[in-house]
Amino acid sequence: MTMPLSSLYTITALERSENQITGTLRIDAAHPVFQGHFPGSPVLPGVVQMEMVKTVLSKAFGKPFALKEMSTCKFLEVLNPVETPELTIHIQYKSEALLDVNASGRHGEKTYFKARASFHSIV
Repeated sequence: MTMPLSSLYTITALERSENQITGTLRIDAAHPVFQGHFPGSPVLPGVVQMEMVKTVLSKAFGKPFALKEMSTCKFLEVLNPVETPELTIHIQYKSEALLDVNASGRHGEKTYFKARASFHSIV
């Protein structure tokens, strides 16, 4: 059985300017995924953090995207959703045949991840 992640986080703010997107997301620390990852010490999985980047891109452009290639990805801090219920995703992009992205996830002074990847529209 797979667990839907649609209720795991919500976008609470989104700003898009030329070649830049900033999205603020609220994480539901009570979501059942944290019962297994990890009981008593919840951690937001890295794959979910990358999914958040894709979700912010899709919302900002109004169309779905898929990850084409990831050249680098570094997880710099453990994200406990009880201690950090909100994450701001910063994205700088170049639009060509693919959407080339530099993304990071931050809250306050902490940077939780940095990634460089390419996405393509699936429409």
